Amino acid sequence: MGRSSKDPASPSREVGLRVRDYAILDQQGGRMEKRLPISIIVNLTMVQNQSPNGTELTYTDNISAHGACVVSSHAWQLGEVAEVTSLVDQITLRGNVVHNHKRGDGRYAVGLKFHNGGVAWSTYRRYAVSPGKQ
Repeated sequence: MGRSSKDPASPSREVGLRVRDYAILDQQGGRMEKRLPISIIVNLTMVQNQSPNGTELTYTDNISAHGACVVSSHAWQLGEVAEVTSLVDQITLRGNVVHNHKRGDGRYAVGLKFHNGGVAWSTYRRYAVSPGKQ
């Protein structure tokens, strides 16, 4: 199947998108790291003040080597610290909120930049392509 759109603003909606194509679109969008359109189920928890919202079972919209965009039912503030735990690996990553945008479905796209090292989730590692292999 071919692509349904050539709009770089919505690469995750394209049909038949290859990882290499996504990296090119990402670069054109001005992002510093390649993001892969990978959805994994995670637990999302606010670290500061033990939020009354508690732990939220949700999913990622995309993942990069040092961050992820996670879908949340509530708005987050820039700089807040979140913990994201992959249900598959039971690996928890901690990071700061770097963006928060309301989506069309009433939920929020929360961009996180992880502290100390890269993403160790097996699903991300499986699909991450090193520059020499593209």
